Amino acid sequence: MSDMDAIGFGALNLDKIYLVDKIPKAEEEGYVKDLQLHPGGSAANTIVGLARLGLKTGYIGKIGNDEDGRILLEDLKREGVDTRCVIKARGRSGSAIILVDENGNRAILVDPGVNDTIRFEEIDIDYVKRFKLLHLTSFICKNGYDSFISQKKIVKEVDRVSFDPGAVYAERGLKEMEDILKYTTVFLPNKAEIEKLFGLNYRDAVEECIKMGIEIVVIKMGSKGCYIRKGEREIIVKPFKVNVVDTTGAGDAFNAGFLYGYLKGKDIEECGKLGNLIASYCIQKVGAREGLPRKDEIRI
Repeated sequence: MSDMDAIGFGALNLDKIYLVDKIPKAEEEGYVKDLQLHPGGSAANTIVGLARLGLKTGYIGKIGNDEDGRILLEDLKREGVDTRCVIKARGRSGSAIILVDENGNRAILVDPGVNDTIRFEEIDIDYVKRFKLLHLTSFICKNGYDSFISQKKIVKEVDRVSFDPGAVYAERGLKEMEDILKYTTVFLPNKAEIEKLFGLNYRDAVEECIKMGIEIVVIKMGSKGCYIRKGEREIIVKPFKVNVVDTTGAGDAFNAGFLYGYLKGKDIEECGKLGNLIASYCIQKVGAREGLPRKDEIRI
């Protein structure tokens, strides 16, 4: 059995977080109270969360030849994530403009940059196969479909896949996602995403997932906690009550906690509790990673 735990495959974005008085609607104005820069990208956030919990991690991604790319790469290295599968290319690194209001609500605009351009031939598949789990999240697919196509190919090469589709992939529809879903072991959408993807209420959508052969389906439901289904067993795990500062990255943090439990062979209820725990730390700080705890800071 390999001692390498989880490798992520998704976008790498520099999050530019604007703390604002309100998130303006069309024709409205607001003002910026503060600006913070944080390395991000959904899968990268989860992988950093797992690294902080003591797991051996790696990452598949692409950055541009710019200052944003340098920041993204150096941060992964600093967190102990193996970056040999992070590809450097000409062009602009990905970024996300995130507006966060005084209640912790957010709105996001993503500039994918070179994120969408990862060709399957650029990935060291033999290295990827050394990991126990491949964790996938979405690409915008604004600048091409190379990365999306590469994800469809790579899931056929590994034994276990966890997949968080995000709103971007949910909106693409079930037909486009089937090539990934049928190879997925742990599916991690939120309630709105799975209902959008399947065109069904989440309970019926989960039933379809189980029929497709997905081993574990986890529905993130925000303040209501999470719903988990494995085979015929289904449970709801309540969240921790904390002071919410910023919900950016909460789902990614949940994924880190849940997947940590999964990789450690814990029961699905314990995995759900771990997911809620890590998410609760995340939302008490600004940014997707600032609040991610290290293993010596919590009891797990």
